[in-house]
Amino acid sequence: MHILVVEDEPKMARMLRRVLTEERHTVDLAQDGAVGLDLAASNTYDLITLDLMLPVFDGLEICRQVRAMDVTSPILMLTARGSLEDRVKGLNTGADDYLVKPFAMEEFLARVNALLRRRERSIDASTELYVADLSLNLLRHEARRGGRIIDLTAKEFALLEYLMRHPGQVLTRTQIIDRVWRYDMDTLSNVVDIYIHYLRDKIDQGSPKALIKTVRGIGYKIEG
Repeated sequence: MHILVVEDEPKMARMLRRVLTEERHTVDLAQDGAVGLDLAASNTYDLITLDLMLPVFDGLEICRQVRAMDVTSPILMLTARGSLEDRVKGLNTGADDYLVKPFAMEEFLARVNALLRRRERSIDASTELYVADLSLNLLRHEARRGGRIIDLTAKEFALLEYLMRHPGQVLTRTQIIDRVWRYDMDTLSNVVDIYIHYLRDKIDQGSPKALIKTVRGIGYKIEG
């Protein structure tokens, strides 16, 4: 999963990034409110962890602005201010959960995982996915681009579904293998490249714009 951590205290920021990376998440780190707001507005994140007290913009202002932009990523607010009034204010501004410092990393990960599961259930409820003029109907197991039906194997369909559930998000080869092949084997990394090649041949054939992009040294993403 792709997670944004907005935290200005260097030691805490390093610790959060380390424990999330150990759980195989991709982590972006912002150490002030302006950078955090810019990243949250310009990327698709599976989760945002947001400190309340930040330079430039505080956590409440970031939360307020990203919700006004219709950013739907779950927000876990982290703060030393644990009064009932503070918690209610954070939740009413648009946060999904609130964790008071200091906290155990086990509880932090448990709350992260709960929010990610909730987001996955919400995404899984969709029966049709869209990126630009590409559509994927999960009930009919059918892909179309510009009205053209695209014949996909089961594995190609699963790979395309995973990409389309995370539009604009860079997915690493490891993430793709874990989700689509459900193996943890370095030897499969070239299989991802092969199947991406298959998808490109089928999806972008005869279309003026390529939808599947390579992000050198990281992985792949799909965007219009």
